[in-house]
Formats: sequence, C-alpha cells, structure tokens
Amino acid sequence: MKTTAIIPLRKGSKSIVNKNKKKILGRPLFTWVLGEAIASNLDEIYIYTDDESIINFVKNEYKWTTKVYVMVRSEKSATDEASTEFAMKEFSAKIQYNFDVLCLLQATSPLTTKEDINKSLEKLVNNKYDSCLSVVEYKRFFWNEEGVSINYDYNNRARRQDFKGTLVENGAVYVTTKSQFIHSGNRLGGNIGIVKMPEDTFTEVDEPDDLVVVEKLLLRRLKHKKKTPTSIKAVVLDVDGVFTNGNITYSIDGEFSKEYNMQDGMGIELLRESNLPIVVMTSEKSDIVGHRMNKLNIEHVYSGVKDKYSLLDHLLKDLNLKRNDVAYVGDDVNDLANLCSVGWGFCPANAMDEVKMESDVILTNRGGLKAIREVVRFILNYNQRF
Repeated sequence: MKTTAIIPLRKGSKSIVNKNKKKILGRPLFTWVLGEAIASNLDEIYIYTDDESIINFVKNEYKWTTKVYVMVRSEKSATDEASTEFAMKEFSAKIQYNFDVLCLLQATSPLTTKEDINKSLEKLVNNKYDSCLSVVEYKRFFWNEEGVSINYDYNNRARRQDFKGTLVENGAVYVTTKSQFIHSGNRLGGNIGIVKMPEDTFTEVDEPDDLVVVEKLLLRRLKHKKKTPTSIKAVVLDVDGVFTNGNITYSIDGEFSKEYNMQDGMGIELLRESNLPIVVMTSEKSDIVGHRMNKLNIEHVYSGVKDKYSLLDHLLKDLNLKRNDVAYVGDDVNDLANLCSVGWGFCPANAMDEVKMESDVILTNRGGLKAIREVVRFILNYNQRF
C-alpha cells in the first residue's frame, strides 16, 4: 500500500508575509512537519509550492533521504481564493493518482509528530475507514450569540477535569483513501475516523502572535523530553562561533581565512581516543572548513546544512543513538532546536543571548578560544564519573 503525503505551501501569505519560511527555534516553519513526515511511515512526501526559494531549499537540504520531492503548483491553485482541495486534486492529477492513501499535512501545525502521522495512517488502514482527521479535545464552554450554551448545562457546570470537552479539528493531519478522494473530491468523506492529538496542538499559525505561541510550545515539548544521560555517547559541533570566533577574513576572491585553536584540535583527538563519534554540522559551505576537518580526521562532516535538526535525527538512526545520548555545541539560533533537545546543550561565552537562555551549559571560553577543549574536559569528566 503506497502512502503519499502532500504539504501545500503558498508563496503569497497575507496575514504573515513569507509565513512558511518564518523561523521557529531557528528552523523554517514548514520544516517542522516535513522532518516528522520523513521520520514517519509515509512512503513519499511532496512539497507542493509556488515558492522558488522553498523549492531550492528542499532540493539542496534533503539529499540524505529518498522520500522527499518537490513539485511546482499552478498560479491558479496558489491564490487566496483557491481551496486546499483544489490543490490536492491538481497535485493528484499530476502524479496520475499514483497512491493508495493520500495524507494532507499542514505546515501551519508545527507540533505534529511522526507518531500522529503514523497513528492516522494505521487507523485508516486497520479500521477500514475511508478517511481520518486529527482533532483536539478542547475543554472550553461554548455559547451562541443568542446566549444559549452549546456544549454544557450552565446550571450543572462540570469541573474541568470531569468535562469531556468538544472535539475540534486542529488542521494538522488528514488522510484519505484514493477511492474516497476520487469519489468525493474532498479530503474527508465516507466512513470518517477520528485521531486525537494533544491539546497543545490546537494552535495553528495563522496570525503573527501564533508564531510566538507555537515557539514556546515547541520549546517546552523539546525540553520536556530531555533526560540527563548516564554517559555522553556522541558530540555534535557547529563550526563558526564554536571552532572559530565567528569572524571570517575575505579577499577579493572570496573567503580567505578562519582562525582555529590548536588546543581545541587536541581536544578532538582526546574525544577520538575515547571512542566518541564526532559530528560537525555547519550551515556554511567552505573549503577552509573542509581542509581543517580533514586535518582533524573527523569523519562525519556536513556543510551547507540549513535544517540541522532533521539531519541530526537521520544521523542518530545510523549511529543507533538517541538525542539524550548526545552533547551538542552551538552558538546561534539555527542551533536552538538541537540544543534544546539533546542530553547536554553547550554554547560558548560569545553565543547569542537567546541561545544562552536555552543552553544547559554556558562555557567560560569563547568560540575559537578553547571552548571545544572546555566541552571535552566536561565530557571526559562526566563519563568517567558515571
């Protein structure tokens, strides 16, 4: 059974300009659901968009997976008036309905997890539903404009913990069989199943304030999952601002030099002698970085990475490790999601303030000035202790 997901993205958002590319904990909004979709049981995921910058981003960023594709949507399907169903039908026709199950995922619901996606797929298949949708049990008391209570008896007001609440669409996940979708032309139809998601997934990103709310919710969720490891089993390092002081010297021919610390290099050697995997992950593409990492004999080096969170998830599978096994060292907002979700998050003394606020350890040394050596000392002492 072939399961295909579509994540429709429009370039021309009105309420929030460039909404789908807005950074949430340093990651573009749409990458939160895309990363979970990749980690789910879906067979393939299509980013369906008219935004050329997103198309290029996806093509360059997710070469490590064979599940992700991009497809250009028509101008007609990307207008304010066009419905999501119109885009779904246009997309389905383009791929000649080559799926058994179609899954609609919304980028505006960044708290969607791979478990939510899998649960929806399993419910559709195992219970022989024609379609399923995700909902939240919303424990609020509703009234209409005539002053009539809708979902409770105000003369017998229930305690919140005893109140069943109302099931509300959260707009996150919809799944449908091909036959149902062809028959109705709608994401929902036939025998419909309900999949409950946590209450914090109720918020969708439609207005500017929603960005603030979902970032706080994501931060809380990531930190809630953190557990102090009994030992640190791998180290992930950013480059600029960690290996270096963050400064770059340019000549007329482009990047000319970066300054590295030899004692940090010895720290890398000490980690290797302790059989700890070392991963270097940087958003920049630099021949200088490549030469330095080669000199340090670091095997896992990834440059030009814009979605560090998804890549780390992928690498941890290969290393048979969990996030709680990892120490991560970063200095800027594109490191935030990883810093908040690993066992130990470190930042140099010269890191950005918002990074310092969320790191487990703020180092006394600055990037490029023995910050890495300080991390190595911490890790070796920590592992020896436990």
